[in-house]
Amino acid sequence: MRTSILMAALIAALSIIPLTARAANSVPKFDIAKNCKADLTVNTGSGETLKSCTRDEEAARDQLTPQWNTFRQEDKTFCIREAGLDGTPSYVELQTCLEMAAQRAPIKDKQ
Repeated sequence: MRTSILMAALIAALSIIPLTARAANSVPKFDIAKNCKADLTVNTGSGETLKSCTRDEEAARDQLTPQWNTFRQEDKTFCIREAGLDGTPSYVELQTCLEMAAQRAPIKDKQ
């Protein structure tokens, strides 16, 4: 059982590698509906609905889009991987990771 969980996590992590290669260009494209359905299946009893999950994911994506080029490349690459470790990449998780990374290492002004 534990081995199959670890294999699933590894496969999920490896499946998003192409996303990390494009991290500098634009916000990655996650399948919000699929990921919310999967997340709600795992997190039953959390009180979240498909509608609220979708709304939160779309809002996070919409906020990330204009900010994308302000994040450091290495932070984007790391956070894209982190956001998809469980096989359901999340814009909310990606946004949180990038915001935390930006607080640790703010970008220097180019003057």
